[in-house]
Amino acid sequence: MARLRSFQRLAAHFVDIADFLLVYIEEAHPSDGWVSSDAAYNIPKHQCLQDRLRAAQLMREGAPDCPLAVDTMDNASSAAYGAYFERLYIIQEEKVMYQGGRGPEGYKISELRSWLDQYKTRLQSPGTVVIQV
Repeated sequence: MARLRSFQRLAAHFVDIADFLLVYIEEAHPSDGWVSSDAAYNIPKHQCLQDRLRAAQLMREGAPDCPLAVDTMDNASSAAYGAYFERLYIIQEEKVMYQGGRGPEGYKISELRSWLDQYKTRLQSPGTVVIQV
């Protein structure tokens, strides 16, 4: 949940230049599977989409201002983005501009912040034209 709060703060800081989306994928440490000793919640393996939607509401509580999507039961988003357990991406004009490492070890909000800081600087540089449609 601490990572989620960090993500929420990052999203609030860069709301003027980026849209943020959380995607809830399959549970990394289900209570009826590979249980983590520091798990904040008791969430069993999702048996149906309704299970996943209920579990996703806990994520919403951690970042209430971020839009939330839920992966399909065949884990299409997780497979497409290699997101299991967690991962950060920046997608711009349908192109992956930043791909963070796989979490938990590769989940580095500081790298995402650095990319967004550099992007914001480029947007504010003289000679840069930003057209909003």
